[in-house]
Amino acid sequence: MTSFSKLQVRAGLRVLLFGLTVLLGLNNGIAQTKPPLVASTPTKTCPTAQQVKAEDLHGQWTVTFTNPPRGLPAKATLELQRHAEYSESLSGTLLRDLSAAAGSKVLGHSPRAQVAGDLESGLLMLDESSNGTNLTASWDGKVVEGSCGEVIEGVWKDLSSDAAPDATDVPFRMRSTNSW
Repeated sequence: MTSFSKLQVRAGLRVLLFGLTVLLGLNNGIAQTKPPLVASTPTKTCPTAQQVKAEDLHGQWTVTFTNPPRGLPAKATLELQRHAEYSESLSGTLLRDLSAAAGSKVLGHSPRAQVAGDLESGLLMLDESSNGTNLTASWDGKVVEGSCGEVIEGVWKDLSSDAAPDATDVPFRMRSTNSW
């Protein structure tokens, strides 16, 4: 190869390398200013226990009771909605399968009970009635911090006419089956 052709090859390589350098430099500059391919969707923030409102509890809940009285099941379903008369309050229905419970049938409780109550500053207070007239249980719970209002823990108290005078509080845990 003549020295002239060697110079042409070197010059060609330099032009090629320079072109690649410019191309890569432009590509990096474009990549840094390029908008994201997927538009970001705003994320919903998780409310604190104090920020959870009654309307945030509307929907279906799975309730688990720890050591319920004989004849009452350890699991139930609770459906909560806006109270018909008091818009800031809750009402709903508790459904439980009494045939799944150990022990004899509990006279003061039915498979379907009405509930009504309030949520104030993360504290849930519900009254339960199996016949629509008399109180048969009370619920006192607290929204679990960090659960985004999806978990409530507390105690259930049997107030039925068949309850023992020294009936113990039954711990419960409610978990929302609604997606957040």
